[in-house]
Amino acid sequence: MLYYAIVFLVIALVAGALGFFAISGTAAWIAKVLFLVFLVLFVLSLVRGRRASL
Repeated sequence: MLYYAIVFLVIALVAGALGFFAISGTAAWIAKVLFLVFLVLFVLSLVRGRRASL
């Protein structure tokens, strides 16, 4: 998931440099959403992973 966030970030940077601002904005928004989903899943895995087995 983090891989896809980085890929969309690179796409946004390249599109912005070439002048495709609509594509750049969309790709940057997708990268932000994927990064936030990654962070939420990461925190959840940390919380669930620290519970002791009964």
